[in-house]
Amino acid sequence: MDRPQTPKVYDKYDRDDKDVNTISNGNMEGYTPYEDPSEKPLFGEDTRRDRFLNLIVGVFTALVVSVTMILAFVFAPNTAIRTSNVFFGIIIMFVMISHLILIYWYRQGDLEPKFRKLIYFNALTIILLCIAAIVQFSKTGKP
Repeated sequence: MDRPQTPKVYDKYDRDDKDVNTISNGNMEGYTPYEDPSEKPLFGEDTRRDRFLNLIVGVFTALVVSVTMILAFVFAPNTAIRTSNVFFGIIIMFVMISHLILIYWYRQGDLEPKFRKLIYFNALTIILLCIAAIVQFSKTGKP
């Protein structure tokens, strides 16, 4: 009766000549640049496209929130309406701050990749909230 062979256990200093030859021949299959498993990123590395898309979403959302805050002061004929507009703008700013913290944690690697969809959803929600605020500001008063 044949026994199943146990796989050879490698530590970080063991290397086969076969592995070195395949890397030097240009075959990068199975190659990892990390010698120590503790140095390998937990959730993989971000691609350039992901970082660019996160930057675009964050900047565009912050721009829309900034415009909304400016318009909260502009579209108000009297102080009572201006107070409610500014209060609405401050609430949007608080939501934006929590969104930026979530983006920061994601960029640091503290959050799993599935949170990227949540970040995009929050950005869309904030943009829609700003559009609703701008419409409300324009209905309450003209400059």
